[in-house]
Amino acid sequence: MSEGRLRQAMLLDFYGELLTERQRLCFDLHYNEDLSLSEIAEQCGISRQGVWENIRRAESAMEDIEAKTGLVRRFEENRSALEKIREELKALAAITGGQAHETAVKAMEEIDTLIARG
Repeated sequence: MSEGRLRQAMLLDFYGELLTERQRLCFDLHYNEDLSLSEIAEQCGISRQGVWENIRRAESAMEDIEAKTGLVRRFEENRSALEKIREELKALAAITGGQAHETAVKAMEEIDTLIARG
């Protein structure tokens, strides 16, 4: 998945419930299901232009909300920080033994759980 599509999917995950049902559906079908505007138009019973307008409005609304709240940005920053800490713990575990090694491994497992949970 490209970085742009990943960002769009994250915006939808975070803010999708704030969109109209049609905006959410068009956006999801286009970015997550990779359907063309024509395919979405046929499925939704609207014109290709209507699909395009719904997608653009949804994108604009979610970008505006993100600009105000920064939830996606903070999520990505936290995830990146956790991954960096995990790598540092991995390096520490590789050079230590005994209880220090076990503590580092346990901390890595906890970080993995946090990352997987989102």
